[in-house]
Amino acid sequence: MPQLLKYNKKFDELNEEEKKLFEINKKSIADFVEQSSSISDTNYATRNAHAKTYTIADGTFFIDKNIPEELLLFFDSEKFDLTIRLSNAGLKINTAGKDIPAYGFAVKIKDENGELIANFPLVNFPLFPTNSVSQFLKLFTALNRFYIKKWSNIFSLTAQAAKIIPSFFTLSFVKNILNLLGKRNDFILSFDYHSVGAYRLGEHMIKIKLVPKSVNKKFGRKLKMQDALKNYFQDHNYAADVFIQLCYDLKGQPINRLNVEWKNSPYIKIGEVVINKGSLLDSRDCTNELLSFNPFESKAFFQPVGKIQKLRDEAYKVSVQTRRKINKLLHKHQ
Repeated sequence: MPQLLKYNKKFDELNEEEKKLFEINKKSIADFVEQSSSISDTNYATRNAHAKTYTIADGTFFIDKNIPEELLLFFDSEKFDLTIRLSNAGLKINTAGKDIPAYGFAVKIKDENGELIANFPLVNFPLFPTNSVSQFLKLFTALNRFYIKKWSNIFSLTAQAAKIIPSFFTLSFVKNILNLLGKRNDFILSFDYHSVGAYRLGEHMIKIKLVPKSVNKKFGRKLKMQDALKNYFQDHNYAADVFIQLCYDLKGQPINRLNVEWKNSPYIKIGEVVINKGSLLDSRDCTNELLSFNPFESKAFFQPVGKIQKLRDEAYKVSVQTRRKINKLLHKHQ
């Protein structure tokens, strides 16, 4: 195996301007979550991204028998228990009409004692629209405020969105947009899922890709997504191969350029994710709605890497703390 690039905490460091913008953004996240029940017309507080839960399921991660010897250290069991959440990326829960085809496949990996090993929030679009932390924070803050203040914040949101648009015009981004448009009506389980940003694998860094096996992309097209998934798991098992790419150099595998795909790093199969039929949990159960898939709760050697990934840490904490505080109060008074 060629020489791998080692993790360095400098990949994660924010500058002073980014830190100030992040504090403003965290306040907008808390404000959004506090008002999310009225924004989405629900009887509970929602997440401020991937608000809509399609389903939650138990699954199993089987380690490939031919995994490279260098990786065995991190996968010291033949299989691991999973909790999986399938979601839509929208900030607001859409109850009427068709959802945009932006899906999440969040995975919680546990050991034989039920202890958390890692959270990996995967999505069906492999790239991020900007490499600028400042631009992203300004846009995300404007988006949160738009949902809270409605049209009074439309000009700010439009201005920030306009600044992001030039980042879309990379070959990788355009190719993946066209691919997503072609698959916009496909069944949620037929998509590949990606880590977008990088993660640690001990001293090294990886990206993750999940590729389904033989899922009918036309399944349940006339049904609501929750109903389609319920029907699917009444009669079908789901299986997907898990691949990683390793980071060898920043030119081919950039850590903080998320709007381009990694090149010159082969996909290595490390295992298989399986969800057996009949494994769905009640997504409306309060305990399941309170689940967090914060990747910074993972063990140290599986933590996220990169500046935009770094934002997730405190953003997740603000969101989940606000959400749990409100939902526990609501649950108490039901």
